[in-house]
Amino acid sequence: MKYLIVGNCAAGVNAAIEIRKRDDNGEITILSDENFPAYWRCLISYYLAGVKTKDDLVMYPESFYKDMNINVLLNKRAVKIDTGNKKVVCADGTEFSYDRLLIATGGRPKLPEIKGVETNGVFCFRSIQDARRILEIVKSGGNKAVLLGGGLIGLKATYGLKKRGLDVTLVVKSSQILSQIVDKTAAGIVQSHLEKNGVKIKLGLDASEINGNGRVRSIKLEDGSELPADIIIIGKGVSSNLEIAQGTGLKTNLGIIVNSYLETNLPGIYAAGDVAETKDLLTGISTINALWTAAVEQGKIAGANMAGDGIEYEGSMAMNSAEFFDLPLISFGITRPKPGEGYEEIIKPGPESETYKKIVLKDNKLVGAILVRKIENAGIYLALARKKVDVSRIKDILGEDSFNFSKVAHLLDIPENYIREIATSHNLSAEK
Repeated sequence: MKYLIVGNCAAGVNAAIEIRKRDDNGEITILSDENFPAYWRCLISYYLAGVKTKDDLVMYPESFYKDMNINVLLNKRAVKIDTGNKKVVCADGTEFSYDRLLIATGGRPKLPEIKGVETNGVFCFRSIQDARRILEIVKSGGNKAVLLGGGLIGLKATYGLKKRGLDVTLVVKSSQILSQIVDKTAAGIVQSHLEKNGVKIKLGLDASEINGNGRVRSIKLEDGSELPADIIIIGKGVSSNLEIAQGTGLKTNLGIIVNSYLETNLPGIYAAGDVAETKDLLTGISTINALWTAAVEQGKIAGANMAGDGIEYEGSMAMNSAEFFDLPLISFGITRPKPGEGYEEIIKPGPESETYKKIVLKDNKLVGAILVRKIENAGIYLALARKKVDVSRIKDILGEDSFNFSKVAHLLDIPENYIREIATSHNLSAEK
């Protein structure tokens, strides 16, 4: 059996590992369009900050793949799938045949239509190559940076550059930072904390033009003001890399549409990670939750099924974990429910500075949460949400600081090892 995987990140690598667990003799080939071994993409902000080294980011040593008999080919950009002949064609003309194919091409940053966006010194923040190119400018003396976008991509890059000692300004079009994942209260806490650590933040503004003569010099905002800049980083979301699916007959929408076994509408072709459109666990809506943890889980299930298993994927849940200057933040599910739709909110601002907890319920089931600073019970809340447990009997203690697993163990049929498993798999320690 020939297994071909297009993509060498969370989904692709984990799929290969699961295939090899089940098939000792099958030929496994991974194609990567990057020139760097598989790495923890979710940690590149810490590399930018100088907290992690390049070697820290590598997922597995080269010996691991040799021992697993997995063939990884770097700088191989797959551009076409010949479904009739079961071949993938690369940009350099090389072809690879397959019996089972996994598309794990991930996503790419969305670029706004701003004059000058192609100027040298303007970056996205998606890969280790992006981080290395940014650091080249830093090391050559560039010390003023402007970040566009108030989501996690923008904030993580902001954190990384500020840790390097740069003069950093974050420009956000919406009225708050992190508008897709937290409410205004939590956003206000994080913003205040960032500002205390020297980050300048401008809300309700967008860029209108990037200026420079061959190299970035400044950026002009909608209000006519101009900010000097040596580096501009754009962090305005991600879209799926769907080009390889064009002309193949694969069904696509936001991403490549898959069934509960992560198989596409074409037999023998699977998709996983940021390119796969799957079910949201809470809403049931078909979507893409572009999360590292979701990509890992999908890759594992897709790989197992490519090798003959029949494991169903339950779905993913929007979940985010980050830490900025020792302030941890975790959010998942529905965090900004619309009034009048039957949601209930339990809000507990803590007595300590910068502490906030919000639990969102619907029909006595936990459907979302925001935790700022005190994140210890995140795994319990997430397990309750994933298991869709009726929490009516423990509602009065859900938001208390004393709430922990021991308080609910006698009421709920959830083993403690399940909580630990959930917390570990979703990195709910908000790693620094």
